[in-house]
Amino acid sequence: MTSATHEAASRPAWTPPKGKPPLSARMLRATWRRLPAKQHEVGREPGLVVPAADGSPLITDHYFPRTPGDFPTLLVRSPYGRGVPWSPMYGMLFAEQGFHVVLQSCRGTGGSGGRFDLWRNEAADGHATVAWLRDQPWFDGRLGTVGPSYLGYTQWALALDPPPELKAMAVQVGLHDPYALFHADGVPRLENALLVGVGMTYQHQGVAAFARATLRLQRRLRDLATARPLRSGYVSALAEDVPWLDEVLTHPDADDPYWRGASTAEAAERPAVPISLITGWHDALVDQTFEQYGRLRRAGCESALLVGPWTHTSALQQGWPQVFAESLAWLRAHLYDDRSGLRPSPVRVHMGGEDAWQDLDAWPQSPATTCWFPTADRHLTLQPPTDSAPVASFSYDPADPTPSLGGPLLSRTAGPRDNAALESREDVLTFTGPPLAEPVDIVGPVSARLSVATDTGHADVFARLCDVDAQGRSTNVCDGLARIRTGGEEPAEVTVAMSSTAHRFAAGHRIRWQLSGGAHPRFARNPGTGEPALEATDLAPVRITFHAPSALLLPESSATTSLPESSATTGSS
Repeated sequence: MTSATHEAASRPAWTPPKGKPPLSARMLRATWRRLPAKQHEVGREPGLVVPAADGSPLITDHYFPRTPGDFPTLLVRSPYGRGVPWSPMYGMLFAEQGFHVVLQSCRGTGGSGGRFDLWRNEAADGHATVAWLRDQPWFDGRLGTVGPSYLGYTQWALALDPPPELKAMAVQVGLHDPYALFHADGVPRLENALLVGVGMTYQHQGVAAFARATLRLQRRLRDLATARPLRSGYVSALAEDVPWLDEVLTHPDADDPYWRGASTAEAAERPAVPISLITGWHDALVDQTFEQYGRLRRAGCESALLVGPWTHTSALQQGWPQVFAESLAWLRAHLYDDRSGLRPSPVRVHMGGEDAWQDLDAWPQSPATTCWFPTADRHLTLQPPTDSAPVASFSYDPADPTPSLGGPLLSRTAGPRDNAALESREDVLTFTGPPLAEPVDIVGPVSARLSVATDTGHADVFARLCDVDAQGRSTNVCDGLARIRTGGEEPAEVTVAMSSTAHRFAAGHRIRWQLSGGAHPRFARNPGTGEPALEATDLAPVRITFHAPSALLLPESSATTSLPESSATTGSS
């Protein structure tokens, strides 16, 4: 008798209860298309009580295949409730494919006891749940985790000290560093922070409560984002006490002791658990995914990366067939030892501009970098400047902050947008290259190297890469923001990380570099006075001047294999 057979024989008999998934989950499940065929009927045990690390009750639903036999278990820990869409997307769909699914509300949410904290309890509560699993008669010792966003954070927290049963993780548009979710170079990511506050506060209360809170935020966003002081606006915006939101926004320094222990980055530095990572080019957490993938590869961990043409939300909507298939194949490979669904390449990315997928051996590919230089007549050229003369300048007025448009947000306004109205503003500079004689592929991290001066010493710089088509439509590809720290009008050297991309600029298109003093309310406006953005009551305009040899750094593509659109999912050919 094998050890697995002996273990199964030694477990007490388990009689599956007769409960069904909730009607709302079954109705939504019936509307989905392009998903794998159902393998099993699904049952549910709702409202199980799992003791947290401190004994607080963690309310848990158990979904299972209504088929005799042993099945591996997936742990899904969420602060967003256990109803729609989580019950059909994770409870039903994965149970249909032959998994026990344990869908649990984090402490302080969804009926679970205790008080929710953004990060301090997830590792201990995850381990407490695994200890509970060991006593369940249906648990056969094979454990995986799956889930998006904060459900990714709960996975990374468990992987800091992975239990021996943990055999695979599937992290979808996932979080591992709360500081980077709320701040960029010390600048509050205001709109995303407020959306996180709404999600954490209301989503576990049900669809109706979440929808009302989201609409209320949308109606009030402009007023609260321009309140002086800013803190007085957002504190009252959620109509409930959310102390952790005020805490994270009022600690903009990454080295502040407040953030100690928040990041779970080091979980990716141990090659213990095979991990699949999924993101989208306009996902608000795309850079966090790339950071973790780099750590996994350096640690020698078996890992996979899929990057689609998605935002944070569309990855779980339009992209769900690919995201689900990728995750399912990974979990089957490592919990069933069935690798038939895995694709041969470790990395698959969607190539913007041509709507195709590419298989890559690594990410990034360490390509050569091409420097494009701005000129005084607003062109981009490959010819380096011969001096350090001023190139262009503009005035940024925080009383009329440069608005944000598209990009990596958590809201439905994320993604590529026509930048015409934005680029017509006087506080936005554009530098545009000539029409391309042949396609140019940009694959990898993009950045801006700036020589920049201000007349006050207090400013931010927002840099964006755009694709200008033959009709003159300018569409954002990737972007980033950095804080300028200067002593006055002497130029300072500043590097702006503009995220990463895989994009083809077609023949006849032009490369455009956009520079401005902010993107509000995506980022809290710089008041121009040196005061913290959240506390400032006075505003001061600033003149920002760019000098040569400022440059846009674009990664050239190395050899890739193009795939048709239908080959997006794991194991497709």
